[in-house]
Amino acid sequence: MSKGYWIVHIKVTDPAPYPDYVRKAQPVIEAFGGTYLVRGGDSDVPEGEARPRHVVVAFPDLATARACYHSPEYQDAAAIRQSCAETDFTIVEGYA
Repeated sequence: MSKGYWIVHIKVTDPAPYPDYVRKAQPVIEAFGGTYLVRGGDSDVPEGEARPRHVVVAFPDLATARACYHSPEYQDAAAIRQSCAETDFTIVEGYA
């Protein structure tokens, strides 16, 4: 079975509340078996455009990645992020 991934590109527009999002989201992600593969860090964009912050989270499978995102607990955290950041958020199935 292929893993499921969140691939997220973020531009934080109001840094004050963003740590609240991280504190609220992390335990939810971990409860669904999510593992951070990329979380910020230095990056280059040799082609195209990208937001300055990148996050990749691996889940046991696509269904779990989707369930985590749509869970009430994560949506509570997401509301904080949505209020203080511009985000491109993709949920994708891994390559088997």
